Amino acid sequence: MRSIFLIFLLILAGCSSSPETTEQSKADKPEVTQPPKKHDPDNMDPNAGRYSLEHDKAPDVIPVLKNIKDAVPRYEPRSLAGNKDYTLRGKRYHIIKNPKGFTQTGYASWYGMKFHGHKTANGETYDIYDMTAAHKTLPIPSYVKVTNTRNGKTAIVRVNDRGPFHDGRIIDLSLAAATKLDVVNHGTAPVKIEVISVPKPTTVQGWHAVTPHYYYVQLAAVAGESKAEEMKASLRKKYGVPVNTQRVNTSTTYRVRLGPYLDHDAAQHMLDRVKVNQYPKAFITTVNR
Repeated sequence: MRSIFLIFLLILAGCSSSPETTEQSKADKPEVTQPPKKHDPDNMDPNAGRYSLEHDKAPDVIPVLKNIKDAVPRYEPRSLAGNKDYTLRGKRYHIIKNPKGFTQTGYASWYGMKFHGHKTANGETYDIYDMTAAHKTLPIPSYVKVTNTRNGKTAIVRVNDRGPFHDGRIIDLSLAAATKLDVVNHGTAPVKIEVISVPKPTTVQGWHAVTPHYYYVQLAAVAGESKAEEMKASLRKKYGVPVNTQRVNTSTTYRVRLGPYLDHDAAQHMLDRVKVNQYPKAFITTVNR
């Protein structure tokens, strides 16, 4: 009986000392330091740390389909930025020199709030409510007709960015364009894209038609100067364009307008943008110079 009791005590002593042995072995184990990763610019994520959102998403307010207007093709010189051949993740991309007649089939995707308000490849600000798109090799800017081959819907977009960098995808659409093509809910869709070529104007009038007017995009008429000024500050921050407030005769009502614009096309572009975004009843007004 006494020998059994002694064996029992030895077992207890062994159990109580085992944690100390384990901790000691951990302390004696040398810490393994991982070697630093080699700098490889061709395989780095170009957008790492750039965006405040980790994952892309749609906004709370989706554009109203009937208010979405196609981009209007016009001649534009190539942007200073975004038109050089480039390498990304070890792959070389060559910008198309002459895109006239260019067509392509593949899949379209879209990009939303993660990229909204950030710079595109040519330095413009991405706006989910503009009819724009990204392409890997078309000159910037380019105008493209996109056809959803699943449902036959079409849209005309202005290419001002680079992407999408996923196999099989040929174009990344803004939210507005994706809405018009019914791509948003599906995420991707099979498409055909066709470049719309616009010839270079041969006259000064073709470059910039001289008119005796300034153009404004009127958004609203509000009661009170303070409310008008508050709206002015908000619009200037949102759109980055001049905002004009004007008192209506001797009343307390103030017109709130974007502009002035020197040509109607520029005003129309902004009108299309604000109608999709927040002001479906906005319209263009003219003022003599």
